[in-house]
Amino acid sequence: MRILIIDDEKTIQDGIVHMLHSSGLNIDAIYQAFSVDSGIETILHQSPDVVLLDVEIGKETGFDLLRRLNDYSFQLIFITAHNEYAVQAFKFSAIDFLLKPIDPEELVTGIKRAEERMKERFLSEQLSIMRGQLESLKATDKKIVLRDNDSLHFVKIHDIIKCEADSSYTKVYLINSKPLYISRTLKDYETMLAPYGFVRTHHSHIVNIHRIVRFDKNDGGGLVLEGDITAPVSQRKKEYILSILSSGE
Repeated sequence: MRILIIDDEKTIQDGIVHMLHSSGLNIDAIYQAFSVDSGIETILHQSPDVVLLDVEIGKETGFDLLRRLNDYSFQLIFITAHNEYAVQAFKFSAIDFLLKPIDPEELVTGIKRAEERMKERFLSEQLSIMRGQLESLKATDKKIVLRDNDSLHFVKIHDIIKCEADSSYTKVYLINSKPLYISRTLKDYETMLAPYGFVRTHHSHIVNIHRIVRFDKNDGGGLVLEGDITAPVSQRKKEYILSILSSGE
């Protein structure tokens, strides 16, 4: 496995190199670049398997580097100082990232995950979804990447009907499609989807308020969503959900 680190801070680079050498990972070569130009040159000449890319590189950014490439034949892991907006974009696109200061265990986990996904060639689509999060697309046009055991699914947020906790998985119900089982927690999706009209109606359910058909008062009350999908409403959430429906939000 060939790894390229692109970061303008030498101390960060030295720290990552030391962690990689101490990791026990099967690494054939470690390349280093300190600018966008040298990063592109190294990618083109050395064909790394994994690129660790800083978000801010001098006066440029990692996004500038990616825009100048025509081919993404590598796995990408972003490196970033904590920036909630950027982190949300990474989560939506299912692109891995490491927060500074970098934790050695998280670095190793990220590299192992990249190695497992070496044959995937979805980075271009993932970057498009990430840019959609960072730019001012209409909510109905924004997408999210959902990764199940078999593949990546590029889904419009507006097409999600509800998310349901299912053991350690989240079951995602979609318009005109079979549900997907995603190995992320319901809490993850509650945080990501809240700005797009998703509300928790029950400890194990999050629903898209734009997909609610009616409130059914039978059996204590529950929601009927598009596709004849149902979702329970807990007693403590009932008044809140009814207020949303009556306000027409």
